[in-house]
Amino acid sequence: MEDLVRIKPHHFIDIITAYGDGRDDPEPHPLGHAVHLVTARVLENRDILLKMELGADDICQPCTKNTDGICQDNIDTSFRPEAPSSKREWNLIIDRRWCERLGIVQDDRMTADRVKKMKAGVQKFLEN
Repeated sequence: MEDLVRIKPHHFIDIITAYGDGRDDPEPHPLGHAVHLVTARVLENRDILLKMELGADDICQPCTKNTDGICQDNIDTSFRPEAPSSKREWNLIIDRRWCERLGIVQDDRMTADRVKKMKAGVQKFLEN
């Protein structure tokens, strides 16, 4: 059985940005999502296979706000008034942006190390 993580592009970027530089591992979240478990898997094995997911991923699955694969959570739009209040809709917007920047699509499979290198290339491009 292959070691596979279904992951939203922004969740992966969050993991390598926040925890890939040696910060403490995240703690279990009160809403029950699995960011702490997925982070550990990704950081322990850079060759782990990631399957890009624009819907509910392995982090979202156990969350108390996940109902049949649909996020029911809302976000505070006071500092981002143009954003939708639905976290699901907002996540889709930012994940589509990451897909465009990284040249990936739903169901693409690649190693965590490859996506990290792709993100570094995008970061250099954005800085110029």
